[in-house]
Amino acid sequence: MKRKKTLITLFALTLALLGLYTYRNTFLRAKAPEQLEYLSSGQSSGFNMVSEAMAGEPEKHNKSDIGKNKNGQAFFDFSTETVGAQPKTFTPAVGNWIVGSDNKNTVLVVDGRKWRRGVASAGLADKAKALYGERYAEFLDNVTAYAYYPFAVAKNVENFNGGEISVRFKAIAGKIDQGAGILFDLKPNGDYYALRANPLENNLVLWRYKHGRRSSVNWARNVKTPSRKWHTLKLTVNGSRIKGYVNNKQFMAERLPAPVSGKVGLWTKADSVVYFDDYQVNGR
Repeated sequence: MKRKKTLITLFALTLALLGLYTYRNTFLRAKAPEQLEYLSSGQSSGFNMVSEAMAGEPEKHNKSDIGKNKNGQAFFDFSTETVGAQPKTFTPAVGNWIVGSDNKNTVLVVDGRKWRRGVASAGLADKAKALYGERYAEFLDNVTAYAYYPFAVAKNVENFNGGEISVRFKAIAGKIDQGAGILFDLKPNGDYYALRANPLENNLVLWRYKHGRRSSVNWARNVKTPSRKWHTLKLTVNGSRIKGYVNNKQFMAERLPAPVSGKVGLWTKADSVVYFDDYQVNGR
């Protein structure tokens, strides 16, 4: 009888622990901030992301508002951007992107929770024209047809074919993903590569996106980037040779089929909510 009571007690404790584990991982792990960190207090009472209109039509702006670019150098710290507005320095192609604030520091925010897979950003036709001029149609058609992963393009970097790109990121929420990536080698037909870190998976992955399909090129495991903390992601390019770094430590080296040449930007996935800051390009 005593043994039976002991077994019942152990069984009840096991169920309780299992329930606590499920609750923490299902509801708490991806819980959004209790207060809206990236918008000032008067703009929203909850964790509500940019509307489609806010992520849509491009704004007119002076070139002085865009990141400095001299001899292949560009730096975007978003300090001249307007919190709550769409970014002037990056062009959202897919997903919801908005300028936000993190402890009074201006950042670029992506919120995948309100993005539906297969939906490009509003006003993409005008944005594509601004990016590619007369060649915009091919880019527009492919991005519209394969709008599977949110990304935004740096406006003042015409063609990156070698050097270094780095960005600071802080993952805030996301049940499916919390991906933060550097997009590079973006072609007019919409093909690109992305070097991505993910706090939920503790890895660094080089993805290739070609003809509407994504494939992995290289994986580095045990790359820890805890959520709610700032980290640095860095990519170096020398012809077709690339290296990937997280927090100044190299985790990856790869030789691509062809030299890198194209536009650059930021990349993420699914329901990721991520802050980005200090996007820097040092070209060769």
